[in-house]
Amino acid sequence: MLRRLRTHQVWLEISLLLVLLLGGCAARGTGPQASSSKLDGAKYVPTLFFHGYGSSANAEMPMIRAAQRAGVTQTVVHATVAKNGHVSWRGRFKAGDEHPIVAVQFTANREGDYQVTAGWAKNVITGLQKTYHITRFNMVGHSMGNMAMAFYLLKNAQNTHLPQLQRQVDIAGHFNGILGINDRPNRMTLTAAGKPTKLDRDYQQLLALRQRYSRQARVLNIYGDLNNGTHSDGRVSNASSKSLRYLVASRARSYQERRIVGPNAQHSKLHDNAQVNRLLIHFLWQK
Repeated sequence: MLRRLRTHQVWLEISLLLVLLLGGCAARGTGPQASSSKLDGAKYVPTLFFHGYGSSANAEMPMIRAAQRAGVTQTVVHATVAKNGHVSWRGRFKAGDEHPIVAVQFTANREGDYQVTAGWAKNVITGLQKTYHITRFNMVGHSMGNMAMAFYLLKNAQNTHLPQLQRQVDIAGHFNGILGINDRPNRMTLTAAGKPTKLDRDYQQLLALRQRYSRQARVLNIYGDLNNGTHSDGRVSNASSKSLRYLVASRARSYQERRIVGPNAQHSKLHDNAQVNRLLIHFLWQK
């Protein structure tokens, strides 16, 4: 009898352990977690950060930590997008913290098809919409991340069933070419309206933004100039970065450019630059 009781007790303990383990797995899950009864999605305006080519969400963390130090938010959700577009989530929105940050990681971080990366961006946005019922959002991109954003907007800016873009920060954007690939220093020129005199294939597709860009969105375009005669950040010409103006300025609620000068204006240093941090914090959350 005593042996049967002990055996029964062991099985109860094993069952309890399995319940706890399975419960833990369910809590981590693959979708963003929320206590929906406590959150009013219309009040929450998440800011999504998109990294550059061959990079990761870690590269955007200096900007994110600067926002945290400034008191903008203490909520950072991580969204990792697999090559097949599936999004895995870590973290959740918190009641009362209405400016959460979403650090987006593309697992296939060398994907050069911007239609694909735009689809990945959409999966993140619709995931947030489904879980938190957000109606508005902001975006920050560095380098190739800007192209994921631009091509997402090219296809979805007019879709009123999706959350609406409020503010967009572009950092070191290569909208009309990259040095050493399809551009070289001081070759590209812009018209008075900001249109490149020679358009690459991607820019030709983005021209449709002139009829589709979100009218309620405000845009801050930040680019770096090494001040060494190349008029570039070492990877992208200033003209390529500034060509964004022609695509969106006529429709955006506001458009502004900021030039960062000196050694810390190098392409890969712009996302770890105190001046850039101050600009985006003021533009996104203090204006």
